[in-house]
Amino acid sequence: MRFLVYDRLLGFGDDYWIEDDRGSKVFLVDGKALRLRDTWELKDTQGRVLVDIHQKMLALRDTMVLQRSGEPLATIRRKRLSLLRNHYRVSLADGNELDVSGKILDREFAVEYDGELLAVISRRWLTVRDTYGVDVVREDADPALLIAVAVCVIHLAEKERED
Repeated sequence: MRFLVYDRLLGFGDDYWIEDDRGSKVFLVDGKALRLRDTWELKDTQGRVLVDIHQKMLALRDTMVLQRSGEPLATIRRKRLSLLRNHYRVSLADGNELDVSGKILDREFAVEYDGELLAVISRRWLTVRDTYGVDVVREDADPALLIAVAVCVIHLAEKERED
């Protein structure tokens, strides 16, 4: 499953569609303006909220929180000792972890669970400048979760680049 995510999705107060590889709208990222923290909702085509995404207010390191139906889904933060590459830890509510690592300059990340590749977040194979791709490798993976993770990782990496 391959999805195209528009780079501008990180703007505040704007809505951006995520399309599949056939050009069909699949998910809507609804950016919430005028909030104290960065906040989005990932919605399906019927407008149902699949994942709430927001920045944790009081944290030593930038942290993003994912919720599904008001219940914790995952917490995403940069690993402390990751000097050569960008590494993020996705702590799932069930106690499992996803590892996201990659090169921010290329905007290319691999999402792994227990050493197995789940998805690739990349701009490398795209010809359109304003988009990046999320290529979900495993059939049994949760695409909404992986898209939300991609939104968070790109957002956190961009914030680090700005600092």
